[in-house]
Amino acid sequence: MNMKKFFRTYFPFASNQIKACMAYKGSVYLFILCSLFSSLINYYLWKAVYGSAGGGVIGGLTVSEMVIYVFMTYVTRTVANVSINEEVSFDVVKGTVANNLIKPIDYRMSIIFRGFGYSLYNFIMPAVFVWIGVEIYRAKVLCLPFTGWVNLLFYVLSMILSLLIYLLFDFCFGLIAFFTTYIFGLQMIESAVLSFLTGQLIPLTFFPETVQKVFNFFPFSSMTYAPVMIYLGKFQGSELAFVLLRQVIWVILLYVTGSLIWKRVTKRLIVLGG
Repeated sequence: MNMKKFFRTYFPFASNQIKACMAYKGSVYLFILCSLFSSLINYYLWKAVYGSAGGGVIGGLTVSEMVIYVFMTYVTRTVANVSINEEVSFDVVKGTVANNLIKPIDYRMSIIFRGFGYSLYNFIMPAVFVWIGVEIYRAKVLCLPFTGWVNLLFYVLSMILSLLIYLLFDFCFGLIAFFTTYIFGLQMIESAVLSFLTGQLIPLTFFPETVQKVFNFFPFSSMTYAPVMIYLGKFQGSELAFVLLRQVIWVILLYVTGSLIWKRVTKRLIVLGG
């Protein structure tokens, strides 16, 4: 399949997801406000931590960098951390996965492109405005220069790779539904674990160096932490190249892993609805 035919086949899944988000704007905006409220709590929490510590540098970040980290984490996770395991679980429980399997399309790609649509909607609606607000806050309040275009370029590249990593990881996670059928409880566990391991709650630099090295063996540090640290300019030169290469490797590994699991689960498919 050539690229033109590929995008003509799967792009409608993304555009339809955007239309669905626009149709149910109330629930989407409520989710956005809750997430932004959580970021504001983190902002005041870290301001209090740095205030009690007398300022300075904690975990390799100054108080100004921590403020930027908190809100750019919100931007990154809003765009990149798109959950698609619910789609897979729903299809398994309702039995619609059987209908999708007989269609002349790649089921996984259709789910992933739905995730792209949701990600694009999140970027257009809340994320880009918060991002602009961060840059204004950076210049007017923190009296720091605007982020350089090189950092912006590598940040966007890293965020795209982060989106791919998260979608492929979440697809693999969603395939658990083929074995357990209902994965709501596991979804709650996944959300809590990822919030911690991806650096959304605490920057990974706050952990001991040995623990950081352990985290680097898993894809989680490449989901949110890596793009935000690139944005802050904490990765330069060969270290930056290594971080991006690690993200590319995880994209490939998760794609291959998803393919292997998919082949196995489709051989034992049990449809409950339909």
